Amino acid sequence: MSLKQISTIVVILCTLFTCANVFAGDASEVNYVPEIHGTLRAKYELEPEYMENRFQVRNARLEVVGNIAPIISYKFNADFCDRGKFKMLDAYAAANLGHGFKVQLGQMRMPFSVDATRAPHIRYFANRSFIGKQVGNVRGVGGKLVYNFKNIPLNIEAGVFNSEGISDHQTWRRSMDYSGKINYKVDNVKFEVGIESIEPDSVRMHLYDASVTWASGRWLVEGEYIYKYYTNDAFEACHAYNFMANYFMPVKMGVFNQLSFHGRFDGMTDHSSGERNSAGFLEIDDNARNRVTIGATLSYILPKVKTDVRVNYENYFYRDGIVAPAGDRDKILVELVVRF
Repeated sequence: MSLKQISTIVVILCTLFTCANVFAGDASEVNYVPEIHGTLRAKYELEPEYMENRFQVRNARLEVVGNIAPIISYKFNADFCDRGKFKMLDAYAAANLGHGFKVQLGQMRMPFSVDATRAPHIRYFANRSFIGKQVGNVRGVGGKLVYNFKNIPLNIEAGVFNSEGISDHQTWRRSMDYSGKINYKVDNVKFEVGIESIEPDSVRMHLYDASVTWASGRWLVEGEYIYKYYTNDAFEACHAYNFMANYFMPVKMGVFNQLSFHGRFDGMTDHSSGERNSAGFLEIDDNARNRVTIGATLSYILPKVKTDVRVNYENYFYRDGIVAPAGDRDKILVELVVRF
């Protein structure tokens, strides 16, 4: 056995002994019963100009979370119907290492963006922003480290992931994907910045994100911006932005106990997902556009269950000469969201 192999074994054994000491705890304090949560989002969409319409089950999501030790937890999260398709979303284990550190390993959302990381049951609009759907929405298979500062409201997350995302767990690659974000809260204002570097094909893309969220009383106001740069001038840089405001008020309307009004302005320049075409070049996957969304939501909210009935109107703006595809045109949406 070589000296290098012996050194490797020693390092592994030391790591295992260290982990054993860190993971030590009183198992009697652990609740082993898993928590099961579900989210159902069903909606109706109408494009008045063309009189085309459709129904969708956008999410039939089931989530299982639990603990197996004082500091070890797990999460499984899958969509049994995402517009008619099954999707495995999250499957990871986490260990609380103490002193503010936590590590996650498995399949998860990469730590980047505010709007892209919102779960379906806490979104404010029937459709996600362009940041949340097209530009900043990335899940991966890898590891993530989280650190929460003890005496200041500062949180740091960073991770490394397979470049194939969640579509393929077997490919060997020399390059990986990376992302991280930092958020800091001062009174009613939260600031967040993030960076992401991904290479789904052979063109590496660097994304930079900044957001500010203000929440006070019945108001929530938020702005977020992403700059997406394609290396080697493979594609013109993409700019994506999202500005929204929500106003909440208590009501008594049958079982419903909250009414909210919301508005949003979001947009993006020409965007490529980073996948090359048959000629080996990047092409436009999403044409530049802006959108104005207005709407209202009537909610039934209890500590462990929630129901939203939402109505939105979306008005799209394209540059001259662009023919908007079905689904990305002016529309009226009615959505029902059930969370348990």
